Amino acid sequence: MSPSTRVFDRSHTEDLAAFVQVAPSPYHAVAAVAGRLEKAGFRRVAETDAWDGEAGGKFVVRGGAIVAWYVPQGARPETPYRVVGAHTDSPNLRVKPRPDMGAAGWRQVAVEIYGGPLLNSWLDRDLGLAGRLSLRDGSSVLVNVDRPLLRVAQLAIHLDRGVNDNGLNLDKQRHLQPLWGLGEAHDGDLIRFVAGEAGVDAEDVIGWDLMTHDVQPPAFLGRDRELLASPRLDNLLSVHACTAALLAAAQAGDASCIPVLAAFDHEENGSESDTGAQGPLLGNVLERSVHARGGGYEDRLRALAGTVCVSSDVGHAVHPNYAERHDPTHHPRANGGPILKTNVNQRYATDGPGRALFAAACEEAGVPFQHFVSSNAMPCGTTIGPITAARHGISTVDVGVPMLSMHSARELCGADDPAYLASALTAFLRA
Repeated sequence: MSPSTRVFDRSHTEDLAAFVQVAPSPYHAVAAVAGRLEKAGFRRVAETDAWDGEAGGKFVVRGGAIVAWYVPQGARPETPYRVVGAHTDSPNLRVKPRPDMGAAGWRQVAVEIYGGPLLNSWLDRDLGLAGRLSLRDGSSVLVNVDRPLLRVAQLAIHLDRGVNDNGLNLDKQRHLQPLWGLGEAHDGDLIRFVAGEAGVDAEDVIGWDLMTHDVQPPAFLGRDRELLASPRLDNLLSVHACTAALLAAAQAGDASCIPVLAAFDHEENGSESDTGAQGPLLGNVLERSVHARGGGYEDRLRALAGTVCVSSDVGHAVHPNYAERHDPTHHPRANGGPILKTNVNQRYATDGPGRALFAAACEEAGVPFQHFVSSNAMPCGTTIGPITAARHGISTVDVGVPMLSMHSARELCGADDPAYLASALTAFLRA
């Protein structure tokens, strides 16, 4: 079949696009995952309650993180886990505690840079605002203004004649404050507006975690629509694939292992939080699950000794305009299947047995896979993989989907690769 007549099965990727649309913040991503789990019969449990050891699916939510697991019939206290891990956060611009500002007759929003975004990609885009509002009674409410509201306006070339020759230099404090209207700025304006959008009284709002997002929806592109352009593919693509894999594994009900989904917040700034991979959430869940099934200290250690984690995060496809930035013998390509990510300095946790394990899962699922290593001349990024391995003593392998424009407001991957990844993760959880 020629490329021009190739037919892609886009059902998984279309579902991914819908998932990304309803998940403009980590809190919305967690809510979307929780909704899918509950629809499949999983039960939410509170960390403050006593847990039972009954078979079936359960999940815990803490802020922008969620851990879900399925205990099959016949599972013992020492039954090992199979974990698929990802993160819910993406680089963006986040609202400061005193957000109302302005100059020269423009009303603006004071923002702080979260993670490591490609700053220029946030210029001249229609931006919405989403996140959570914390209320006086201790509760919180999600809010999503998913329409053009904000814009970080770029300086016209007439006022910076050398920009195309000298490069664009953005001052993170002065040049990235978005505008959202005309007139004088007044304290409380933004939060009153957002509270109205959420349907709550502004006087009840005493805290917020709000962030910008690109309101342009995901889209298939290319001659054969074989590519997906979307915001937040890093790393909602993996969160979505991990969720699909857990639900498929739970439906199979194999008692040889307990499948687990761990989607953390704050990976983009180091994972050091109570909802990040460096926090205690995953370890607490695994330990409490052992105890709920009647196990003790020895059973927990036995369970963890047999546990394996796949850390799923996006990686770099070789860029056709910058091929020299990539390792010359490792050129991952879009729609070539998931990538096994290796770094001998432990920026990724993959080792030989881990490579063999994931290769076997891909073979079982009937999907291709590729290898990724950074060029020796370039620093290597990292993931939750090494953190999970070191913190919990769990054998871990790092994988992902190759893409372009990582950390841009809008990223690009192959339209087949998300389904390839989900299939491989499903085979891993069911092995």
